[in-house]
Formats: sequence, C-alpha cells, structure tokens
Amino acid sequence: MDPKQTLAELTARNFPSAQDEALAVKPAARYAGPDSSYRLAFTDEAFLLREELRPVRMQLELLKPELVQQEQGITSTIVIFGSARVLPPEDALRQLEEAQAIGDAAAVARAEKALAMSGHYDEARRFAEIVTLRSRSHDTPIYVVTGGGPGIMEAGNRGAYECGGKTIGMNIVLPHEQAPNAFITPELCFQFHYFAMRKMHFLMRSIALVCFPGGFGTLDELFEVLTLQQTGKIRRRPVVLVGREFWQRLIDFDWLVESGMISPGDERLFDYAETAEEAWAILEAYYGFDAPRTETGEFAVDI
Repeated sequence: MDPKQTLAELTARNFPSAQDEALAVKPAARYAGPDSSYRLAFTDEAFLLREELRPVRMQLELLKPELVQQEQGITSTIVIFGSARVLPPEDALRQLEEAQAIGDAAAVARAEKALAMSGHYDEARRFAEIVTLRSRSHDTPIYVVTGGGPGIMEAGNRGAYECGGKTIGMNIVLPHEQAPNAFITPELCFQFHYFAMRKMHFLMRSIALVCFPGGFGTLDELFEVLTLQQTGKIRRRPVVLVGREFWQRLIDFDWLVESGMISPGDERLFDYAETAEEAWAILEAYYGFDAPRTETGEFAVDI
C-alpha cells in the first residue's frame, strides 16, 4: 500500500467539516420555511442576529480580521487617521472654480478653505507611499491601515496601492452611506458593526499612529490612543500630529498641563510634523528604520 495514502487515511478528519455539513443539509419541505428552527445554528442568520447573540457577534468581529491578517502575513502596521471630508486637490480646485462661477461668496469661502486643507490629502498619500516603499525590504514590512473611507483615509490607502503595496481598510457601518474607497486590498477590506472592535484592531498591530486634521471621529481615535498610553494600558509608540497650526488651535495642551488636568510630560506623548517626510523622520528616529546595516546587523557593536 502507498505509504502516503496510508498517512492520509490516518490523518483524515474524523468528522465532516462545518462547511461540508452546511452544504449537505437539505431540509424536508415541511421544515424549509422561515419559521422553522431546523437550520444549523451557524447558518441561521435570524438566530445570529438575535439580541442575545451580541457576545458571539463581538467575538466574530474580533476573530475575522485577526485570522485574515495572520493569513496575509500582516504583523506591523502604521495607522493613518484623518477626516473623511478632506478632498483631493483637483476636486477641491474644481469645487472652488464652480463656486466662483456662481458668484456665491459663502460657497467661495468654504471652497477656499477646502482647497487649503486638501494639501493634507497629498501629504497622507505621500506618507503612505514612503512607508510602503521604505519598509518593503524589511523582514516584517509595514502596512498602512486606515478607516477605509474617503478623504485622508482614501489618500492613505491610495499612496500604498499606487506603489504596489498591500493596504488595509477598516470600515464601519454608519447611518449614512459609506462605501470603502477603491484603493484597499480586497482581502484586507473589513467592515465592522462595533466601534470598539474596530478601534481595537487599529491598535493591535500598530507600531505608530499618524493623525491628520479631522473631526469628532479622528479626535475620538486620537484621544483613545493617548489615554491608553498615558494610563499604561498599551505600550508606548510614536503618535504624530500632522499640521501643527490645526492641532494647536484645536487643543491647548499647555493649558491642560497648566490647569492640572494632565501631568507635565503628557504633552510629550505625541510629536508634530508638517510633511510626509518629517513624519517618517520621527518614526525612523524612534525605530532606526534607515540605520546602516553595520549598526543594526547581527554583529553590530552597541553605540
């Protein structure tokens, strides 16, 4: 008898897989209706969506992105946060020209501000490209992850996509329509129901977080990270705020220290940068990404 065939028989499954049985079960007509409880529990959508099954659904949202990222070899990520409302420069310019043609002063003012903010789209796009290209030869390449939507999120995914890298998007179901942007690696495009699970996955593999200007959602994500680091619930990692003027006008961190609301030194939980290159330089200084091989190789001398 062929030894390989014998080994295959010895190690074959003792029971059919769940997939096998889900495909095989054909209920009799009497039990095929919507009110029947005959379905296998894990194929019964109505059952899985019951209120009592929330803990199971949360576990699934924890497991699915985790297992897929393991299979895809994702071990290190850099998270790019920022507003969904920041337009690509060409779109912002077109919007301004349309407002000027109509002659609506208020619309022109809004469009001028949108055009000024659109520079952040290009910086996020270029930063994602730098991350992808510079880390491509690392033993553990670094992958860009965003919330998967438009604006700064799109720019981050786009920068990685356009230089041939994998890139991750973690969408969330919202009352208003939100589709994933077109630059996410399909195998790494996830959708979440629970904000908590989504934010947990942002951090699980992250080695740094880069925040561009944004609104409530960006602030929520930023302050959760700062709080977790301040309280020691997660390890320290670089947090870079891109656009010093925006962030300092928005949040007076010095006043938080002065008023005793945070401790002296807490304002050093993050750094400022203006450009993609400055943001990368902060991460390079922290981790030594671009250090010469003689300083980081197997036989390096401590310096």
